[in-house]
Amino acid sequence: MTVHSINGVIVVDKPAGITSARVVARVKALLNAGKAGHTGTLDPFATGVIVCCINDATKLARFLLHGNKKYEAVIQLGVETDTQDFTGNIISTCDKIGFSDRHLRTAFNKFKGDVKQLPPVYSALKHKGVPLYKLARKGKPVQKPARQIFISSINILETDLPAIRFEVSCSAGTYIRTLCSDIGKVLGCGGCLKELRRIESSWFTIKESLTLPELERLALSNKLSGRIISMADTLQNMPEHIADKALTDKIIHGNTITMLDGIGKHAKNEDAFIKILDTNKDLIAVLNFKKDSDKYNYCCVFNK
Repeated sequence: MTVHSINGVIVVDKPAGITSARVVARVKALLNAGKAGHTGTLDPFATGVIVCCINDATKLARFLLHGNKKYEAVIQLGVETDTQDFTGNIISTCDKIGFSDRHLRTAFNKFKGDVKQLPPVYSALKHKGVPLYKLARKGKPVQKPARQIFISSINILETDLPAIRFEVSCSAGTYIRTLCSDIGKVLGCGGCLKELRRIESSWFTIKESLTLPELERLALSNKLSGRIISMADTLQNMPEHIADKALTDKIIHGNTITMLDGIGKHAKNEDAFIKILDTNKDLIAVLNFKKDSDKYNYCCVFNK
């Protein structure tokens, strides 16, 4: 495989103990890619789905960053830490954790639906250009305002107090360690995140992921390219339009595209992105409609 020869997405099952950036760097090296990026980090101790965008597909990351997520997690009751997970310093403990299953379910269900969540002071969010975790480590924590998140489902899978394994489906931007801390507060005993595994990110699932050893094995046998998800399939939930040669030529040359070019049926609002495929079903552009002028904005274009 040569540099820039592969454009698409590969789903990786990140192991514990390494950063998301290191996973992406390994994928980039195995594919001999010119560019690589991801659509959402996991903490080093966490495992599961990392969506890696290769070469031209890095332009598509913006359309995947805000997709819903699904996790399996373990909360440790009776322990609070400064980072809200087991890697932090313990700030309080409580041994009153003999809760009934009904009491636990009631507490968890309080977080279903629209929720206001305070981002953790140990996070990659920035304050005046500086990541919050760096400020917190210097003893200068900054608390960002609460943000609206949405939890579509939260279910207890297994209870072995003080540990509870649960599954949660949520909007992007949800901090599971903060969720664990908040559940602990509702129960009155405190809690922190003990384990975390992401099993879905946008529409990519753990079932279609590859471990790093599997990636390396496929790379050695020159079969890794067969596991790349095409750019057109990467945007599987986006409306599509098959362009004829005339429209394809206009897009390639950056000409103005209007409703008269035959894609007006997708012009619902300014947030309605449309993927444009050529007759070979290859992605050539992503457009969105500009209502006040009946024209389409170019979001990204891919060279043929």
